[in-house]
Amino acid sequence: MKKKLSVLLITALLFSITSTLPGQANILTTQKARIEQNRINRATYNDIKKVIDQQSAYTNKYDLKGLASLYANNFVNSDGFNKDVYFKLIEETWKTYPDITYKTEIKNIEFSDNYATVFTNEVAIATSQEEIGDLTAIGELYSTSQCVYYLEKQGAKWLINSEKIIEETSTLKYGDARYINIELNAPKQIGANKDYTTTLKVDAPKDSVVIASINKENIVYPQTKSDDAFRKMPDDNILERVFLSNKDNVNEYAVASIGITRAENYTDNQIRVYMGGLAFIMTRINVIPENKFIKLEDKKESTENGKNK
Repeated sequence: MKKKLSVLLITALLFSITSTLPGQANILTTQKARIEQNRINRATYNDIKKVIDQQSAYTNKYDLKGLASLYANNFVNSDGFNKDVYFKLIEETWKTYPDITYKTEIKNIEFSDNYATVFTNEVAIATSQEEIGDLTAIGELYSTSQCVYYLEKQGAKWLINSEKIIEETSTLKYGDARYINIELNAPKQIGANKDYTTTLKVDAPKDSVVIASINKENIVYPQTKSDDAFRKMPDDNILERVFLSNKDNVNEYAVASIGITRAENYTDNQIRVYMGGLAFIMTRINVIPENKFIKLEDKKESTENGKNK
């Protein structure tokens, strides 16, 4: 009896095992597929990250050829600059600031099939020398930006095929201006042909007189320079100016120039006024082109058409 019972138990166990094997096989297959997909995703993530890491390495080595190898031939950025113009600007920047250094922080990487998007925060620091009369003025450049890089997999290689700068501010300070906080506030994005206000704030010492100008420049190549019209800043050292955004389908910069003047006794009856510091600050304004293909039906006309029906 026990033997028969044990045979029955073994037989039942066998049936239960065989009946669950297909389900377990499906689970194992799914798990293997997930593991393999995770491996592929990690490899893809690392390949994309490597492109941005190489970009940072090449820029800090001033390796234009190496840097160009990371960009697709059909590259174009959100300012409409193709690869040739883009790299001419990089080359000109390196000539102007031969000691410039870059730091890139990757905030996020997204990808699907052959396309990827990389979000970064970037900082650039450099010094500048300017001959002013018999003196050599040392300037300090500090630039920050939030960028988005768009990559495409071409063959087995990921390449940067576009770039968009979300926010960008650069300051260049000489002399006493290096120790002064300066802010230039403007909208980060605005529609074409719209009014906007740009505000300049300068935390200057009380014993100084600040002169400044605010202007705007379209982001084009070659870059055009606006004319500076300096004026004495109000007592609160806040200066504002209203601009009309361009309607030429290009982005623009709000630009400010600041001079810090000081006075000291030269003789008993004379005072010497001199420029203690200079600063230049610019911030990006992305301009949304006007869509001329939007048509709204007139309400009155729509009502009349409804009555006729």
